[in-house]
Amino acid sequence: MTQMATDQTAVDELGSRYQLSAADRCDSCGAQAYIRATLATGELFFCAHHGAKLKDKLQPTAIEWLDESSKLTEH
Repeated sequence: MTQMATDQTAVDELGSRYQLSAADRCDSCGAQAYIRATLATGELFFCAHHGAKLKDKLQPTAIEWLDESSKLTEH
């Protein structure tokens, strides 16, 4: 079962809120990560560009897909 989280209120297994920070980096290019994909084998972090590029491939098998890319357009 895949959980979709599209804002910064995602809740982890311990019940605490998880937010991506500037310290989280894209596994593809090293830019700030706005997407965290939790898979059975671990976590992957992506910038908005690489997350969008890989979403269709990874999302069907992801346990959770946390997408905070909306932070890029907030004013």
